[in-house]
Amino acid sequence: MTPPGMADAIPCLALDIGGTKAEVAVVTPRGEVVRRGRLDVPGSGERLFEDIVDLLARVRDGAPVSALGVACAGPMLAGGVAVSPLNIPVWRNFALRARLEAATGLRVDVDGDVRALALAEGAFGAARGVTNYASMVVSTGVGGALVIDGRLLEGASGNAGHLGHLNVVPEGRRCSCGARGCLEAEASGWAIQQMTGQPPSAADDALRARTAALVGRSLGTLAAVLDFTHCFVAGSVALGFGDEFFARANVAAREAATIAYAHDLVIQRSGLGSDGPILGAACVAWRSAS
Repeated sequence: MTPPGMADAIPCLALDIGGTKAEVAVVTPRGEVVRRGRLDVPGSGERLFEDIVDLLARVRDGAPVSALGVACAGPMLAGGVAVSPLNIPVWRNFALRARLEAATGLRVDVDGDVRALALAEGAFGAARGVTNYASMVVSTGVGGALVIDGRLLEGASGNAGHLGHLNVVPEGRRCSCGARGCLEAEASGWAIQQMTGQPPSAADDALRARTAALVGRSLGTLAAVLDFTHCFVAGSVALGFGDEFFARANVAAREAATIAYAHDLVIQRSGLGSDGPILGAACVAWRSAS
């Protein structure tokens, strides 16, 4: 599917920046990844920005592109004027957009990584035709975004939708944001590893059930407040826990959202697959052009 208004657009350059890897690709408006490359974020250390610029140049390699769309872990100031990804300590109030514009000569558009994923879910994934939904990633961290009445919610600073920082366990575990009891601090991959000393894939049934219940309860409560009908979930923890995770999350959501209009909330897998993050970055560029 081609995003609305983009049928005649030329490809864009897309950059997805996470805590463990950064990926660059040339992407067509039909969602085709023409070529790509990636780098290890912790391995780059203080040279992360310089390594990303080198990777952008290698992947672009003279290809005609309309702009550079960037999906980056947050938080950030609106439009990526400055980014401070919690899992990238070398970047604090880092002027990402301006520095990328200077380095590439392209128009650069920046948004949060899961917010970008929500755009891709609507353009290419399971949310096509759905106008009120949440996107969530339950992986190393927990992130989210909200689309209401067909529009991605922005918020005062452009950070609306950080579902990982819903409080689910009062006075619970310390979160990377500094608070206690956030969903990320109780249900993310790093939290599970801290709790058990093992990777999430080794979690026992009780911990898997708890993780799914916390996610479902959070989404059910939020659906009762914001009146959305679907949540599309990606990420290694949720997908790795499999069908049982989604079954338990849906039960917990219905227990939390007993009000009639929220009771039919559906929590299901993202329809994007492994290309979701880079397609999201491309959608950030196309959104600004449309």
